[in-house]
This record gives sequence, C-alpha cells and structure tokens, in this order.
Amino acid sequence: MTEIVESKVISEVYHVRFDPFADDRGVFRETFRVEWFPHVDWSRMQSNRSDSQANVLRGLHFHHHQFDYWLNPRGEIRVALCDLRASSGTFKSVEMVQMSAEKMRGLLIPPGVAHGFLTLSEATVTYIVSNYYDGTDEHGVAWDDPELRVPWGVDDALISSRDVHHQCFRDLSAQLRPK
Repeated sequence: MTEIVESKVISEVYHVRFDPFADDRGVFRETFRVEWFPHVDWSRMQSNRSDSQANVLRGLHFHHHQFDYWLNPRGEIRVALCDLRASSGTFKSVEMVQMSAEKMRGLLIPPGVAHGFLTLSEATVTYIVSNYYDGTDEHGVAWDDPELRVPWGVDDALISSRDVHHQCFRDLSAQLRPK
C-alpha cells in the first residue's frame, strides 16, 4: 500500500512511501500515479533524469507554474526544500529530506518551493514535472543564502556556474518572488 503524507514543515509538499513487492528475482514498486495528486494538472507531464558524481550540489531552483515529483533510484542524496511563497503559512521554512535507492520514496514539490540536492554518493534523480521545459519558468536562489540558512552540511561541493551565481532571496525582484 502506498502512503502519501503532507510534510509537517512545508505545506503542500508530499512524501510518498511505497510498499515494495520482493521475491527471489528482486523488488517491484509502483512509484507514481497521476491520481495520487488530483490537485496537479499533469496534462503537460515531462520526465527527466539527472546523474551526478558524489559531492555535487544542484540548486536551489524554483518554479512559478510547475510541480516536481522526485525519485532517487540510485545512490543517496540530501534534499533541501525552502518555502519562498509569501502567502504560505510556512513561508521561509526549510526542510531537509534524505532520499536513497535503498529506502525508495517519492517527493512532490509544489510551485514556489525552492529545491535542490547534494549527492552523498554517485546518484540518479528522476523527476516528473507538470510542465514541458521551455526555460521561462526556471528560477533560482543562492544555495548558501544566509537568510534561508539551509543546513547542507558541506562547504566544498561541486556546483554549476549557473547555481553559484543565483541571487540571495532578499535580492530577487518582486516579479520573480513566488506569491
């Protein structure tokens, strides 16, 4: 049986726990159904995959019009979630989530919640998104923003030039900030 639980830290973030079906051949898990999240419009669904070496930090990214649903089928990651929605009762809350292939689970991230991950080993992250990529809804905030105080637990991660140059939240224009 699949269990879907709303985060106790950030509203509208959902953790999905799967029941594995194992036998002498291996393990089977059902990892996603559109009906699990009826409040999301999946009519423009796209699936993506990110493969990273150990000690890579990706993020923090956010969208205004897109949900992300993450799985971690290989390796282990530390996920950071930051609620940037000024209208949210959990505004500026930060949640850290450990995900791994060994303890497979899903994570639904709503628009306006910044997200990123640190690879604790070589890792793969697959993510289903609720909108086709066109670049217009790709935004970021500094991974080390002193106002958000994300406890990554690392100082020397490999970070892309794009992510290194994201602004702090306080410096984002009013039009860019999630509502």
